[in-house]
Order: sequence, then C-alpha cells, then structure tokens
Amino acid sequence: MRALVALSALLLTAAPLAAQQAPAQPTGLRASTTDPRASLKAGYLDAGVAIRNMELVSTTPRSAAFTNPANLGDFGFVNADLAFQKDYVFQGGYYGVQIWDVANPKAPTLVTAMACPGGQGDVSVHGNLMFMSVEETRGRIDCGTQGARDSVSAERFRGVRIFDISNITKPVQVAAVQTCRGSHTHTLLVSPRDKQNVYVYVSGTSPSRSPSELAGCDPRPDAPGSAYFRIDVIKIPLAKPSDAKIVNSPRVFADAAGNIAGLWKGGKLNATAQETAETDQCHDITIYAELDLAAGACSGNGILLDIKDPANPKRIGEVSDPNFAYWHSATFNNDGSTVLFTDEWGGGVSPRCRATDNLLWGGNAYYRLDLKTKQLTPAGYFKLPAAQGGQENCVAHNGSLVPVPGRDLFVQSWYQGGISVTDFTDPDNVREIAYFDRGPLNGERLVLSGQWSTYWYNGRIYGSEIARGLDILELTPSGELTQNEIDAAKLARVETFNPQDQRKVTWPAAFPVAKAYVDQLTRWGGMSAARLEAVTKQLAEAEAASGAARRTQLTTLAKALEQDARTATDAKRVKALAEVVGKLAAR
Repeated sequence: MRALVALSALLLTAAPLAAQQAPAQPTGLRASTTDPRASLKAGYLDAGVAIRNMELVSTTPRSAAFTNPANLGDFGFVNADLAFQKDYVFQGGYYGVQIWDVANPKAPTLVTAMACPGGQGDVSVHGNLMFMSVEETRGRIDCGTQGARDSVSAERFRGVRIFDISNITKPVQVAAVQTCRGSHTHTLLVSPRDKQNVYVYVSGTSPSRSPSELAGCDPRPDAPGSAYFRIDVIKIPLAKPSDAKIVNSPRVFADAAGNIAGLWKGGKLNATAQETAETDQCHDITIYAELDLAAGACSGNGILLDIKDPANPKRIGEVSDPNFAYWHSATFNNDGSTVLFTDEWGGGVSPRCRATDNLLWGGNAYYRLDLKTKQLTPAGYFKLPAAQGGQENCVAHNGSLVPVPGRDLFVQSWYQGGISVTDFTDPDNVREIAYFDRGPLNGERLVLSGQWSTYWYNGRIYGSEIARGLDILELTPSGELTQNEIDAAKLARVETFNPQDQRKVTWPAAFPVAKAYVDQLTRWGGMSAARLEAVTKQLAEAEAASGAARRTQLTTLAKALEQDARTATDAKRVKALAEVVGKLAAR
C-alpha cells in the first residue's frame, strides 16, 4: 500500500472510509457479478466465504494489543507484510511486529508482540537479524508509542531498524539507519559476491524531512541534491550490524544527460489512459540475485536493475503502461523469462474491483524478459474477475510464486477481494485456478480490511489479513492442479523466505516431481495418450521396486524419454521429465 499523504491524518484518526462511487471509466471488460465472490455476507470472523480449490486451515486473530476493538479497520493497527524463517511467521504492521509459531498450522501461537509503531512495518529476516521499515512521522528511535509530535524532533525515527532476534521472544534493536523519506518498503539483498555484508535497498515514498532534522535531506524535488528520484542502499556488516549505514543513494531514474527526473513525468500516456504517477520513487524492488537482476515497481514506471555490484545498482531498462496508475510490486517467474508487475490503482484504500471498473486497471501486467538483451516486451493482463462492492477496498497487491515444477503459478492478495491463484505459464493468457474470499468487513460503509499480502511458504499459503489476523490455507487437487503437482511444490523447501528476495526454486529428484510432469503432459496433450499411459505404468513399477531393479527401470525409462522428446509436441516438458527420472536412477 503506497503512502497517501493527503489521507494519512484522516486515516490515523480511525474514522471509517465511506463507500465510494465509481468514477467515469472508459468502456471495456468488466468483472462478473455472478461469480460466487460477488455477493458475500458482510461480517468480521463470521463473514460469508467463497472458496475454490483451496482449504482454509486456520484464522488466528490479531493479538489484543494490536487491535482497536472500536474500529477494526483502524489504520494505526493495520496488519501488513510477512517474512518467514523456520517455523516462524513475522507479521509486520503499523503498530509493530507480531511473530507467530506456525509449527501447528491449525493453531498458531504468538511468540512475540513487539509494539513499535511507525508505518507499514515491513519486515525481513536473515540469520539472527530482523529488519523493519519505518516511514511515519510518529516513529521514534526508542519504539515508543507516544509519537514524536514536534515538526523537527531528535526523537523521531524514519528509516530501517535492525534487531537482533537471537532470543526471538525479546528482539533487541542494534541499529537504526535514518533516511530522508523513511522506508515504505525495503528489500534485503544477500549477494553471492559478498559474504561479509548484506544490503538493504530502501524505497521511500513519503515527503522528505527537513535538513534541520536530518542533515543532507533536501526536500526540493527540482534540486540537484533532492531527496527524491533515488533509492538508498544500506550496507550491514554481518560481524557488526551496529555499523550499518547508507553507502549509496543511486539516481536510478536519471536519463543519459544526467537529469535525475529522467523517467515518466506523470499524467496520461494517451487520451484513454490511466492518470499515472510521476516516477520519483520506487514502491517495491524485487531482487533475483542468481540472475544479477532486480525489478523495480517505481510509481510511474517498471524498471530493470543490474545488481552485480550490490552497492551500485544500475538501471538497464524501463517500461510504461497506459493502464497503470501506480507501479506497485514485481515478481520474476522461476527462470526469469517473465516479470509480473502490479498496479495499485487507488492506493489500496479504495474499491477498485467493482463491476463498473475497467478490468485492465488495478491488476497485473506481464512482460517477457530476454535474459540476453535484457529487453522487456509486454504480454497479457490479469485482474480479479469477480466484482466486489463499494464497501470493499480492492486492487492488486502482494504475492509470490507457488513452486509447481513446469508451471508459473502465482498466489496473490487483493485486499477485500481475497486471494487468487493464477497460472501465468503463458503470460498472454493468464488463468485463475483457485481463490478464497470473504465478504466485506462492514456491509454499509468501507472499513479497511482484507488480505494485505499472501505468500506460499513450505507447502502452505499464508495471508496477512489487515483486520482479521493471520490466515493459513492449503491448495486442494482439482482439474486445474493435481495432487502430484501439489506434492511436488511441497518438496521445494527453504529455511528463510523474504518475498522481495527471490531465489531460484529447485526440486529434489523425487517421484512426485516426475508424476507432476506426467500430469501436465496428460492435461495439455504433450505426448500421445498411449505413450503417457505406458510412462505412468513404468513410473509406478519403478516406485514400487527398490535397489538395482529400480535403477535399471528408471535408467531405461529416462533413455526412452530422451528419445520421446525428439517428436513430442511438448519437448521441453518431456526433457524435464527425462532429467528427473535420470536423477532418480542415479540416487
């Protein structure tokens, strides 16, 4: 959710948001009013539910200290983004951080509720360190809840906090790096080229503070030293995190002539386009260190960064889109050949999924990425297809890949539009394959709620619900996704997951992975039905065998599949299957 400066004072008073009338829209595609999600009963934990190809495992309400019972949508207590480590879910928010133990997903337990207000409170983790974004002027160096009321205050903190979480029940702040525009979000970069340090890319979206409060801050947008039109790079020595400091503030929007405001100036790209924000900030930056690339969603543009030198990211590409109001977040597919960007039209506090809203506005845009030339080429769009009411803030928001081998699946939050799972393997023809949605928090007026962020982590889907708490879900088998594909996805496990730090997904050589490929070949006719029937039988026989007999059967099958790939209509998938079977034989 981007900072809405003009509304911030109003929102922090905990006043409900009124239902809003749809503005005039150009003619075009519209969301369905007959979808089961379009007419759900309002309520808190008793709201109506529509669910397809998913199962809700549990909903755990916010801790009492992180709730205003008089107004469940109070902006000062909003749940925000998530990070993961081992059995812990770190849930950032406007009031601080809640840490949940989810070893038992049916009954998560609260480990820590650390009050430390100051904005979204986006979190990331690395080893025994936790990083937290702070942007609001009420943020204090000491994490106090009383705020910093003076216009210039030595007590104010806006930037990135660093905590030692060796004792996860009592995080200890070990560093606090001040920035001019605060930290709306941040991206933790663990570079394979630097084992001694980690880096944080800071995206500040608030107005700059005065140089009277923080030396070096220039709040003039048109000044050469302006605090706008840049990101900040913080370097954190792992041996001594307390020495963390800003080491660069690269002008990633500059043009060839050195003009720092070198990208989109704001306005419409054409007569029927969205009113797109000026590119003077990034909202989110997603890194893919194994590709030495980062994708930035930067208000008026999507950008591509070279991050070989982690302290000196360089812009190597940019795109614009007439359907985007505010470039919000980015995700690579696993092989890096597609980049998904989201548009947060309305800032996350407005109803933008109504039947009257354009289906090309406030959704996802997909771009093919040529990894040799680093060129981005536009492909398709996707927006939540189910109409939501005027009482439901709804627009595209945060999500992650679902690691099914052979497919590009994405689980995503839509605020009060709920959760969707889409297949963007073909980025020109994106399809929804699963969803979960509740009715509005309030049936008479818009009260802020819904899924802020939704991510896959080690076999389950976790949703940070703004007002209702923490949701945990699982995918269920269907014609769109088989049990073998779900089982294969569950084999892709990690110890730590920070959603803006994307890592290449790998799968072990295992029978569910091989059977997932067979299911896909069957679904899309990648080989003849007779040949697939034979392959399925051979795999089952090999799985039932052991020792030398299994190795012999798998080796024979792998060689045969390599031959099949020469004539199969889906040669790429058959080759992937042959590779897995070959690795199984070699175990």
